[in-house]
Amino acid sequence: MILKGKVVIITGAGPGMGQAMCRGAAAEGAKVAVSARSADAIAAIVADIKAAGGEAIAVPTDVSDTSQCQRLAQATLKAFGRIDGLVNSAYFHPPWASLETAAIDDVAKAFDVNALGGLRMAQAVLPQMRKQGAGSIVNISTLATRKPMPGEGGYAMAKAALAQMTRHMAIETAGSGVRFNTALMGWMDGVPLNSFYDSIPDGAKVKAQRASEVPIGHIPPDRDCAKAVYFLLSDYASEVTGAALDVNGGDWVAP
Repeated sequence: MILKGKVVIITGAGPGMGQAMCRGAAAEGAKVAVSARSADAIAAIVADIKAAGGEAIAVPTDVSDTSQCQRLAQATLKAFGRIDGLVNSAYFHPPWASLETAAIDDVAKAFDVNALGGLRMAQAVLPQMRKQGAGSIVNISTLATRKPMPGEGGYAMAKAALAQMTRHMAIETAGSGVRFNTALMGWMDGVPLNSFYDSIPDGAKVKAQRASEVPIGHIPPDRDCAKAVYFLLSDYASEVTGAALDVNGGDWVAP
């Protein structure tokens, strides 16, 4: 249990890796503040965690609202007395479109949620982490920032800004005991991806083709990708800050 006794906030706890991270972090011993915009969805996750013997609270939060981010941090402190980790997983994916024709408002929203949302949350938890002299903030980025995919430019631009925040704040918080790192996710096997494949012709065939292109030999399951995040949150990564860890089955090096 590499997160035993730690208090971790996870934003973007929607279907897929967000939910997997919440349940997995609790199984690794963390007390989890589960956050997303949907109150019903996060209440169900918390119920599952408690049924399994873990500790968790549900705090509905829209990370595009600074006051809600501050409220999430305060609710976590009130419930558990400290904040050891933050996972910035909340995201908005604009409609697939070339940057040449993408709606600027959609790209701006991606920046507001993916990049500024992460900054709002970091600002909300940093005073407590500095007071403790320790903390770990993990920003969830994407393979698309290394390996551009047509149609994903707005999303990738925003996630690239979040990754830059990692590097910048790792330097700005030097000596505080607070660490910043990025985990770059690629295609992940789970509910969202399977729903996509179910919606297209020959989805199973297309999925098999995609899996064959990933160096590890399969599309990484979201619950297993989440394990890399637990490492970055844990004391095993105590000497790691400002780093970018590819968690995409080696897809970033594939042609």
